[in-house]
Amino acid sequence: MRYETVVYQKREQIGGITLNRPEVNNAINARLAEELIDICSEVSQDEEVRVVTITGAGGAFCVGTEWSSSLPSETAQTKLLSVAGVVAKLDCPVIVAINGDALGQGLELALACDLRIAAETAHLGLPQIVSGVIPWDGGTQRLPRLVGRAQAMEMILLAESISAREACRVGLVNKVVTLEELSLVVADMARGMVSSAPLALKYAKEAVDKGLELTLEQGLCLEADLYLLLQTTGDRTEGVTAFLQKKQPKFKGK
Repeated sequence: MRYETVVYQKREQIGGITLNRPEVNNAINARLAEELIDICSEVSQDEEVRVVTITGAGGAFCVGTEWSSSLPSETAQTKLLSVAGVVAKLDCPVIVAINGDALGQGLELALACDLRIAAETAHLGLPQIVSGVIPWDGGTQRLPRLVGRAQAMEMILLAESISAREACRVGLVNKVVTLEELSLVVADMARGMVSSAPLALKYAKEAVDKGLELTLEQGLCLEADLYLLLQTTGDRTEGVTAFLQKKQPKFKGK
């Protein structure tokens, strides 16, 4: 597929996704949704990609959804409604660089990522209710799991956006930096993850994500199973050998 609304680049085992509709503050339309879904499918099949980063072109991350009365098909509309879910299903860690406002489905997309780093000028919110709908791409489920029921209810029912600093205080974003620092901070985090064992990254993400849906006892069993599974991998042997020989490990994801 030739991408028109999204830029995808792979460098040093990092897949970089940029929403590229700056003229409309990267609002999600059917074309962008289709391209993002295609890129995520490509990433899922690419064993070289160990970390994914997502950001927006221009002065905003993503201000929501651009609805059209001329959507080509029911399939296109379904894709438009499920962008965040596709990102959430990626096995590798996903870091979002929120370079500007993240509103509506834009925030829902950010919520589907594993780490959220925001520029200090960004605002985040789910204003859909003022248009007679509710957040539909995971917002009502992922937001309260991050910030708690009370804060999520306030943001959703009052349709209020909050500053990046406030988002960090309530646990919605991991870190707030200046816009100038944002890309460097995210790149450093991504490179740090790439140097770790890819299977360990994958299983750690799985343990946290699936564990949230389980009882504590079930989650501990899942954690133990994944830990034991890692003991059978070549990467585990490489990690131990490199440690004993005081050298940098060369993980292969096997």
